[in-house]
Amino acid sequence: MNRKTELLAPAGCYETLKAVVNAGADAVYAAGTRFGARAYADNFTTEELLDAIDELHLKEKKLYLTVNTVLKELEIASLYEYLLPLYQAGLDAVIVQDIGVMRLIREQFPGLAIHASTQTTVTGAYGAKLLLNAGCSRIVTARELSLEEISHIFQTTGAEIESFVHGALCYCYSGQCLLSSIIGGRSGNRGRCAQPCRLSYEMFASRKEAETRKKHKEQYPLSPKDLCAIDLIPELIESGVHSFKIEGRMKQAEYAAGVTSVYRKYLDLYESGGFCKVTEQDRQLLLDLGNRCGFTNGYYQKQNGRDMVTFVKPSHQKQNDSLHEHVRSKYLDTENKEKIYKHINPEIIIKTGKKESLELISNANIFNAEANAFLKGALHIFRNALRDIQRELNASSFVLLKGRCFSGKTYVLCSLAEHYKKRDVFYFPSESFADEEVVELVLSS
Repeated sequence: MNRKTELLAPAGCYETLKAVVNAGADAVYAAGTRFGARAYADNFTTEELLDAIDELHLKEKKLYLTVNTVLKELEIASLYEYLLPLYQAGLDAVIVQDIGVMRLIREQFPGLAIHASTQTTVTGAYGAKLLLNAGCSRIVTARELSLEEISHIFQTTGAEIESFVHGALCYCYSGQCLLSSIIGGRSGNRGRCAQPCRLSYEMFASRKEAETRKKHKEQYPLSPKDLCAIDLIPELIESGVHSFKIEGRMKQAEYAAGVTSVYRKYLDLYESGGFCKVTEQDRQLLLDLGNRCGFTNGYYQKQNGRDMVTFVKPSHQKQNDSLHEHVRSKYLDTENKEKIYKHINPEIIIKTGKKESLELISNANIFNAEANAFLKGALHIFRNALRDIQRELNASSFVLLKGRCFSGKTYVLCSLAEHYKKRDVFYFPSESFADEEVVELVLSS
């Protein structure tokens, strides 16, 4: 296959987001303060999400927002206000379970990609087609599918497919489990799963045996081992999987970054034609980062089996503190210094209705800075400059924008979209014209 496979990493907080990007993630999925299926993660404030969108786009990476709980009727109205600033800032996609939410996003936020969450439980081509027709651009498959079943969905529908390759597995189909809600009143479909599958249970052959026999040794028959599909990279890609998804928004940044780095290594090897058997050293590295009684490759090559369940203990174990310290020093404690991509022009000219009214926002030193630490400052400076000229924009009959930044969209246009509803907007990427003579020509026409 010629298309590049995406490596999608989790982030439960901003520190983890930076770490997985430094470790090689192509995209990051995260949640804000509402509507995410990990309500007990640190999650992101709206301001942090806006910063994350800017920072990732400057590095030509993407941010996907989880909006994957089932919403109550009274919450629908607040969803629009929640998503609006992120949409204007260029959010790449939302991950959704609720069909009603899909419809609202499709109608209110045109152009915003919708990814059907694994909690929609897509297990076949018919389900995939239904969600594609509902406006989804990507299907996150149910974790219970085999390679053959995924391939059938891809071959039948041509859908862009995302599948989990590493991390925790649910005992039940994601999105269909009601056990947490029934036992403890905490619904997994509302982001509050209490993980009853990780609790210990006693097993008896009959009710009579349970009533008469002494207490058995506690076991964990509902607790699956962690998924690890590092050996199946070629098969997954050949089956049509476009995005390799790592689970772990509740995990430490060291775990997320370390796992991301290993999958980055072998994805790159595969795409360069040099994929080979995973080394024992790297296999041990993944185990040391964290596992539950070892790993399983899930349902990709078999339907089920006792070796998929922990039985003994359910906790997620890390086995090598020095490794975690190494990962932290490599991906968390140091800033990767890199140049901003050349196609981003450091100069944006905003020209409004009056010819003499010209605002130039330019700071080549900041926008060409090699250290990431400067980038966040640059973004804040840019936003403050925009606030200063909002009044002038409001009074203008038209707006002319020159320059391009932040993932090919003019940040000004996105941030101030509400101000442009009743006037003409002329936008040209910086390559379209090079001097004021062309600007004057456009204005005069």
